[in-house]
Amino acid sequence: MSTFEPPIHWSDHEDVAMKLYEKFGDEFGEAKIYRIRFTDLMEWVMQLPGFEGKKEDCNEGHLEMIQAQWVYEWRDNQ
Repeated sequence: MSTFEPPIHWSDHEDVAMKLYEKFGDEFGEAKIYRIRFTDLMEWVMQLPGFEGKKEDCNEGHLEMIQAQWVYEWRDNQ
């Protein structure tokens, strides 16, 4: 039995960050997360399973929030 996961969008910063941490684990620490180019981050987010956001709906504010939440997620797992 599989569990239903609702689709993820750009405004779901915490969900996106959790998925990024699941994908990359400790490969990215706090300093490295904040140095990721937004173009790369946007591509990674769009490739996450369950992500349904559109490229044109992405903006700097969403990417900044995703980075911050990803850092919190990384810290929580240290």
